[in-house]
Amino acid sequence: MSKVKNYIGQFHPIVWVLLLGTVLSRGSAFMTLPFLSIYLSRHMDLSPIVIGLTVGMSPLMATAGGFIGGHLSDQFGRKPIMLTALFALAFVYYGFTLASGQGWFILLNALNGLCTSFFEPTSQALMADLTSKEKRMKVYSLRYTAMNIGASVGPLIGAYLASTTAKLSFAITGTTYLIYAIVLVYFMKKLVIQTDKISKKVVSLGDAFWIIKTDKALRYLIIGIILVNIGYVQIDSNLPQILEGSVENGIVIFSSLITINALMVVFLQMPISYVAEKFRLMQVMVIGAVFMAAGLIAFSFVSGWVTAILAIVLITLGEILIFPSNSIMIDQLAPEHLRGTYFGAAQFRKIGNFLGPIIGGYLLSQYQGQIMFWLIALTTIGSIVFFSAGNKVFIETKASIEKTT
Repeated sequence: MSKVKNYIGQFHPIVWVLLLGTVLSRGSAFMTLPFLSIYLSRHMDLSPIVIGLTVGMSPLMATAGGFIGGHLSDQFGRKPIMLTALFALAFVYYGFTLASGQGWFILLNALNGLCTSFFEPTSQALMADLTSKEKRMKVYSLRYTAMNIGASVGPLIGAYLASTTAKLSFAITGTTYLIYAIVLVYFMKKLVIQTDKISKKVVSLGDAFWIIKTDKALRYLIIGIILVNIGYVQIDSNLPQILEGSVENGIVIFSSLITINALMVVFLQMPISYVAEKFRLMQVMVIGAVFMAAGLIAFSFVSGWVTAILAIVLITLGEILIFPSNSIMIDQLAPEHLRGTYFGAAQFRKIGNFLGPIIGGYLLSQYQGQIMFWLIALTTIGSIVFFSAGNKVFIETKASIEKTT
């Protein structure tokens, strides 16, 4: 018992509130958002392109919101931004239960992306403020685990609700965010947090554009990740529509795939990262792109459980290899005094999450699922060209600097 008490005591109570809230809010969100495209297809009779636009609005707004939220947090403090975003998210999901037209769904999902982009970076910053430097890595690891615990449980509940009463899942998610916000208000009033006076450099949209314009290697890397995200986002946008329409028990299979994806990330991230460290970053990212493209191609042949699981395993392996390597590559590209600006500029990778559902939706409506997956897989493979070009520029620039020093 004392060990448990000591473990809990090493972090601020609000950190634990945020971690528990992450499990519940992520679980609730994954109970609804992966099934949004199915809901729109069933109940709104929308075309795949319009469904893609609706799903894609969230990451598009999140791209801009990441910069706006940083400025608001710097100006007004973290607590008001976090709490406003949480209460707003609650009403966004309640809004989904009442929405009756496609315009409302587009607006609400845009607000969902905007509010999420306000809350998540600010909550991460608050965790860091309340945790000593030597324990921050552990806190971030716990947060990552909490996210994936929620992501592994939520889809299983969502699959049941999607086939019975889909609007209930939106109401449950809204209530979860509302309770989360109220609990956070209570703890923030009860406990004194001296974080708002800390002045931090905030990355502006102009800073991000300037960095992308001047650093060719970063520009190539971002384009490569955009192409990867165009492929990866098909899992949440167009895959559920295809599985529901072409495979028996498609919704159950889809929810299981999301759970498998989350569990693989939790249990395989560290072992695979350990092996990947023995290779160059570029090799790891290229192999990851190949795995992801292979998974997309495998989905073009999906006929049941076996092929679906094979496809998601391949895509998840690609995800585990590419995304952490991408962060490390950006860290290596960034000069020490511009690291925050570089990571801010990297937020433009979410453009792929916006374009992916629309491009995939168009291909799905014109050529059906098999051709869509093949063309999207080719797009993902195309990322290798940009990864290689960016790596070449980086090596040449590094060699040039070393010659002059």
